[in-house]
Amino acid sequence: MEDIRYKQRFDNFEKSFSLLKSGVEVRDATILEKAGVIQFFEMSFELAWKLMKDYLNFQGYDIKTPREAIKRSFELELIDDGKIWLEALTDRNLTVHTYDEAQAEEIYERIRDRYFPLLESLYETFKEKICTD
Repeated sequence: MEDIRYKQRFDNFEKSFSLLKSGVEVRDATILEKAGVIQFFEMSFELAWKLMKDYLNFQGYDIKTPREAIKRSFELELIDDGKIWLEALTDRNLTVHTYDEAQAEEIYERIRDRYFPLLESLYETFKEKICTD
């Protein structure tokens, strides 16, 4: 594999995503398991937007922020639902800076039901890109 930054970033994203996937698959999760899912979501989301940024930079775009990465990735059809990605960004920012048990429970549910499929789709997109490059 060539020494291309987005490919290196994908390797890290893949590891974090794998941990998130394991957590999301737990049924009747305990409070600690839910906290772990939220933490793995934070890491996976951070690596996901940076993966998009690195890929877009490789393609010649000057991307600096998560919002820019999401919007441009949506425009270029790297991701499907820009609106939900932006909601995930908002929730990621909430989980990083505050802790409220009721809010954490709501975000856990959204991670499992809405955000995990987004990250999974991004994973599949880049897995295919990297295998065909």
